[in-house]
Formats: sequence, C-alpha cells, structure tokens
Amino acid sequence: MNKIDFTDLDGKVLRVFLTILEESSVSKAADRLGVTQSAISHTLGKLRQVLGDPLFVRSGQGLTPTERALALKEPVQQVLDKMRALTVGRPFDPVSEQMDIQIATNDMPRELIFPELLRETRDEGVRLRLEFIPSGVPDPDLLRSDRCQLMLTPLPPDGPDIFQKRLITSPLMIFYDAAHHDPPKDWQAYCDSDHVEVRFADGRNARAVMRGVDQSQIRPPVVTLPHFNAIPPFVKGSDLISTDTALIQRGPLATLDCAPLPFECDPVSIYMVWHQRSTNDPAHRWLRTRIESIAANLQT
Repeated sequence: MNKIDFTDLDGKVLRVFLTILEESSVSKAADRLGVTQSAISHTLGKLRQVLGDPLFVRSGQGLTPTERALALKEPVQQVLDKMRALTVGRPFDPVSEQMDIQIATNDMPRELIFPELLRETRDEGVRLRLEFIPSGVPDPDLLRSDRCQLMLTPLPPDGPDIFQKRLITSPLMIFYDAAHHDPPKDWQAYCDSDHVEVRFADGRNARAVMRGVDQSQIRPPVVTLPHFNAIPPFVKGSDLISTDTALIQRGPLATLDCAPLPFECDPVSIYMVWHQRSTNDPAHRWLRTRIESIAANLQT
C-alpha cells in the first residue's frame, strides 16, 4: 500500500481538521469553509490515512472525535499559528490580495462600522470579504480556535494571549415610543416599567453592561429577544422600553425615541479584541486601523 507523505498535511488540510472538530459535522464544516461535502470527506480520508486513526466516528447525527483527534487540537492550532506568523513583515498591499475575515459582534457594532468600511474599501479596489457571527458574551476560544479573527464587544474576554483596544464609549439611554408615553422619570419608575431585553444564545443578557446599579430591583422583561434588530417592532406603539447605548440609535434602534437614564450609570465601552497571532500581521493591522478610524467618527 502506498503511503502518503506527511508533507501533504498543508495548512488547508489542517484547517479542515479543526473545522470538523469544532462543528462535529462534515456538512457543517463544508458550509463554513465554502466547499463541497465531498471535498471535506476526501480531506478527512487523507488525514485518517496519514495519521493512522479514524479521528472521528459517527454518533447520532454528528461526529464524535477520537482521543487522538482531541489530543491533536492544540498542536494543530499551534502549527497553523506558526504558519501564519511567516507572513509577519511581508510586503502588504491591500489592493493586491484577497482578505477574508470572520468577525464576532452583535447588531450595533456590526451596523455602525462595517457597512461604511466595506463601501470605502470597495471604492478603493480592496477585495475584502466579511463574515459575521454573533458574539453574545464572547468566549476567548472563538479567537483561539480561529473561528473568528476579530471581536467587537462591550464585554471583552480575558487571557494572556488576548489583545484588546477600546474603540468607543457611549452612555446608556432609554429607548421608547414618544407618541405613546413618556420615559420613566426616576429610578423607581424605571424599575417598574415594562422592559424589552436581549438575551444571547449562551443564556446571558445584554443587561450585563449595566454597572453600578442594583439590577435585582428592575422588573423582569416582558419580552426577551435574541438580537437588537428585533426590538423596534415591540417598542413601537407600546409602553415598553429598552435600555441600550446611545450609539445604537444610529443603527438597529434608529426608529425609536431615546432619553437619558434617570439615574447614574456607567457608560459602556466597545472594544476591538483579537488573538496575539494576529497582532503583527500587516493585513490585520491594516484592518484594525481602518476600524479605529471609522469608530473615532462615531464617538458621542
């Protein structure tokens, strides 16, 4: 039987391995990487032959990694990180290369920054492809596993390999329908109001950004939604209120009225977050600079 040389394990093959490991599915891995299922299956077959292990076994509707596959996760990620590090210091011209980036963020940063970024860069002839995933309260493993290369979030994850930079600071505001009612005038009226709230897929809610107040006094929400874009239809024509940053009025909550909170509350900062592997990559540095420039013009 002919053996496949280990040098056949290039970066694309290793990326496929990590994607299958993260998705537990050939079809989901194919969707995420934008290739056919047969291409993923072929690559998986090559990996199994080279490594002498099945790597994944079928379990119900998905795949379960073997002990060997689990043990390989960190070494494979390290190899990919070192391969990427080879680009540090390389000549970089944003017009001459295709840039694909996955970004974890929620509605407000996505809508305020990236449409303008894409318009600007397309006018300049830059070939930039953006893929967004919801960040919720983000997990640093999203960056460590290279599931995304950048986060924009008010709740940046911690870690010695995680870098962050504050982009914007904005006060929290009450969003409501002025044609239907006035905003609450004091803390007690705010607590007694009927609220609309965003809760992320991990079960944590957007109220986590409210600091310096006793949230236990606030009435439980009447409506809980998965993202900010869904808020306006519930608030319009009702006595419901939502509490979000002032900046969100320029994006998902543009159709609602807003008023300051009737009590003291710390403002909210939005951070740009990335993994240390991307710090010195010239394309990533260029992208971060462009995002900072747009964010500076949004500051309230």
